[in-house]
Amino acid sequence: MAKFRKEGGKKLPAISTASLPDIIFMLLFFFMTTTTMKETTMMVDLKLPEATELQKLEKKSLAKYIYIGVPKAELRKTNGTEARVQLDDAFAKRVEEVGEYIAVKRQAMNENDQNQMIVSLKVDKDTKMGIVTDVKQVLRKAYALKIYYTANEKTNQY
Repeated sequence: MAKFRKEGGKKLPAISTASLPDIIFMLLFFFMTTTTMKETTMMVDLKLPEATELQKLEKKSLAKYIYIGVPKAELRKTNGTEARVQLDDAFAKRVEEVGEYIAVKRQAMNENDQNQMIVSLKVDKDTKMGIVTDVKQVLRKAYALKIYYTANEKTNQY
């Protein structure tokens, strides 16, 4: 039988850090390609209504979003407490600006996609329908006839 001896003089070799920059750059590249930037800053409080029959947008690049709701608490002092229309990162001063906004967004799109543009309304569930109807009338005049309402899926709780 062989004897096993423990040699106390040997130390573990140092961990090689030569591949560490490669790993860091690989992780950095991964997160840069998978992360999406936030498109707009929400300036209105949104509690979306619930619905049972929902349909997902197939091409989100065709969708242009309009937000309607009461300004957030920190913006109420300057913008009031009535429901407002948010276009990108600014409030519309009047509802007619929605038509101009849609025209600009349509011109910025690819020519083949301009006829397929979708307007998605994200409306707070406590907002009165008067302002929504006004926005829809302006959208009709701007020939933006594909309108979707954004909602959360209703869960059945018994």
